[in-house]
Amino acid sequence: MTQDANTKLVKKLVLITIGMFGFGFALVPLYDVFCDITGLNGKTSTIAANAADAKLNTSRQIEVQFIARNHQGIPWQFSPKINKVDVHPGEIKQVDFFAHNLSSKNIVGQAVPSVSPGIAAGYFNKIECFCFFQQPLLAGDETLMPLKFYIDADIPDSIHTITLSYTLYDITDSLEKDESEQLFANLGK
Repeated sequence: MTQDANTKLVKKLVLITIGMFGFGFALVPLYDVFCDITGLNGKTSTIAANAADAKLNTSRQIEVQFIARNHQGIPWQFSPKINKVDVHPGEIKQVDFFAHNLSSKNIVGQAVPSVSPGIAAGYFNKIECFCFFQQPLLAGDETLMPLKFYIDADIPDSIHTITLSYTLYDITDSLEKDESEQLFANLGK
């Protein structure tokens, strides 16, 4: 009788463990869906906004701060040309980010944005952004990368400051060789 009880208990524990493991894997896509619906987690849209949708509200101003950082191992100097700008909701602004490849090899970078507070991400609209594309940079070269944006006029009154942070990743090794070569070939055109 004790042997049967132990066997049943072990089977239940194994099933519970498998179920918990599966639930852990399911959490990642569920979290992404939740963030897309609610606008939480500071994720901004990866699709360009339409400038014609900007509705100007001059009755208030929001300070937008810019932060740029490199993921470990990418030998680029990467920074915003200005650290902050005051903007009226609906006002279109452009800010440039500077990138300099300090290494002796060609590198393809990809910038990933995050907005804080997270709720503001749903109101931060990028018309043009270097983060939409992979950024190839030849060894020793430098470039300016534009960000053109506006803040939706419907942004809650409680938000007075938005911080836009970019983390730059080296994605050179994750690209197919011909894809990487094509990106660098397009630089000369």
